[in-house]
Amino acid sequence: MNLVEKIISRHLVSGKCVAGEAIKIRIDQTLCQDATGTMAFLELEALGVDRVKTELSIQYIDHNTTQNGPENANDHLYLQSVCAAKGVLYSRPGNGICHQVHLERYGIPGKTLLGSDSHTPTGGGIGMLAIGAGGLDVALAMAGEPFALVCPAVVGIRLSGALRPWVAAKDVILKVLSIMGSTGNVNTAVEYFGPGVASLTVPERATITNMGAELGVTSSVFPSDEQTRAFLAAQGRADSWQPLAADADAVYARIIEIDLSELEPLAACPSNPANVKPVSECGMLPVSQVLVGSCTNSSLKDLRLVAAMLKGRTVHPAVSLGIAPGSRQVLQMLSQDGSLALLLQAGCRILESACGPCIGQGFSPASGTISVRTFNRNFLNRTGTKNDQCYLVSPETAAATALFGHLIDPRKAASQLGLTYPEWQMPEHFSVDDSMVLLPPPPGQAGEIIRKETIGEPPQARALPVDFNGEVLLQLGDKITTDHIMPAGVHLKYRSNIPRYAQVVFECFNQPGEETFAERALRVRGQGRSGIIVAAESYGQGSSREHAAICPQYLGVQAVIAFSIERIHAANLINFGILPLRFSQRQDYKLLTAGSRICIPELPGQLRRGPQLQATITSAAQPGKDITLLHDLSPEDVELVLKGGKLA
Repeated sequence: MNLVEKIISRHLVSGKCVAGEAIKIRIDQTLCQDATGTMAFLELEALGVDRVKTELSIQYIDHNTTQNGPENANDHLYLQSVCAAKGVLYSRPGNGICHQVHLERYGIPGKTLLGSDSHTPTGGGIGMLAIGAGGLDVALAMAGEPFALVCPAVVGIRLSGALRPWVAAKDVILKVLSIMGSTGNVNTAVEYFGPGVASLTVPERATITNMGAELGVTSSVFPSDEQTRAFLAAQGRADSWQPLAADADAVYARIIEIDLSELEPLAACPSNPANVKPVSECGMLPVSQVLVGSCTNSSLKDLRLVAAMLKGRTVHPAVSLGIAPGSRQVLQMLSQDGSLALLLQAGCRILESACGPCIGQGFSPASGTISVRTFNRNFLNRTGTKNDQCYLVSPETAAATALFGHLIDPRKAASQLGLTYPEWQMPEHFSVDDSMVLLPPPPGQAGEIIRKETIGEPPQARALPVDFNGEVLLQLGDKITTDHIMPAGVHLKYRSNIPRYAQVVFECFNQPGEETFAERALRVRGQGRSGIIVAAESYGQGSSREHAAICPQYLGVQAVIAFSIERIHAANLINFGILPLRFSQRQDYKLLTAGSRICIPELPGQLRRGPQLQATITSAAQPGKDITLLHDLSPEDVELVLKGGKLA
């Protein structure tokens, strides 16, 4: 067995550990962050759960920390009080990014972790089976329910050799993205093995598993070995370690060979993480902003390296360089060893230990300029600036770029500056201070749950009609992300207020002076028809944000038809009563322009009979044409979506 199969088998509740089979697994730990956590806990309350049933559940405050207006602070008051009531740990604002802190303080090899954030697979860096999901699935896991998924086919990535100086773990995952792409990997997991694994530290492994989310896979996993033991021991958690590895004769659906010694510095070019090129081939692009941080590259290792590169030097006058430590632990240790002083002397701007600019919360670049970031996503407009040009690189490349004022291969920069590659040694002891994590009181001793005026309620379920009559609201192309559907940035503070947040669904496609998507959807709903979204390949890429299903559902959307739909988003659609469908004939996509009508008679009976649905479309291009649509719903999913989702 491979390692993914071993962990699944130990947690299997139902089904068989065979790729493609519907299974349910026991969840040991859950995490939420505040952009998704408020709705997850409102859903947990709606389920009538008094106390969580997991081994560990923790709520982090790391996303909505920009407090312009009362909304974010209101969310935090609610979350702190509901965590106390439900038996959940609460990581206060300033303690750090959920994935970095969880890796440091709570992750355990061999355990399962379900998180309401798509980058939860960061935990795979220490040998966890860590999976991102929508908030409702996490709420159900906290309630003690098993997590349903398709048993993934496991792609093995065999690593050999060792990284050369100025080549980083970020370049490893960018290389994998260049091979596997960001589409077509649904119901797949990635497992790293081979002699090269031993050369990678836990922070490096976590960078690689973190950006596995950009592949669209269920999870990414490294073995738990001596590197893992050393990391956990330095965190004072040696008793959490156990050795874990695939069997010597493990079988994989596919094996990709990567020689670490042959890699070079890479960059994900605008505007997709899989648009990868060697930095040396990107040209001397002028850069106005560099950011080092996010859950991908904000470890002590990453930031000490940047400080060493900047020592005695000053950031280029054309560049604004921001540094966001991933956790309070990292920031404390940077201040203790002098690295923070080096960063300040070089002219860096020190940001909060939070997600911040990665989700468009501040530090947006100037119009028409290039931003270079060590983050995990560069979807168009994600920085908060319209038509942005964002490149994703390693900390080594970012620091070199900040010094030169243009994108540059760090090997070339080091040669010109006479830099020796900074050595990294795992500290014998990390600075451990968990005082910013609030433990819940014993049952019955918590105070009142605080609900300010901006805290809303979960959406009301809408059962699907027996005879489905819908209208296409929008026809979209490939790789529509959850950022397209539900923008973050300045709108993120409205996530507890569904009617308000729903006003910006598909805001990026609205045209000045024309009816907005939200207005059009509500008009169609008012006329008694269901709203339909039509898309091409890989609809719903990116974040786990369930609001990309909740808000369209509130507006009356009850079906999405596409060539393919990404795993987490498809699950979120089902959870909130939106029917995920696929085209059986690709040419039918062209007929379903905005305003087209679709009729699916006897929908419940058709869904229960099998994967094919007979429908009739009426459009300007083809009035009264019969087509066949497909679905991948299990019998359980069929009943859920017909009733209007899991809350129903």
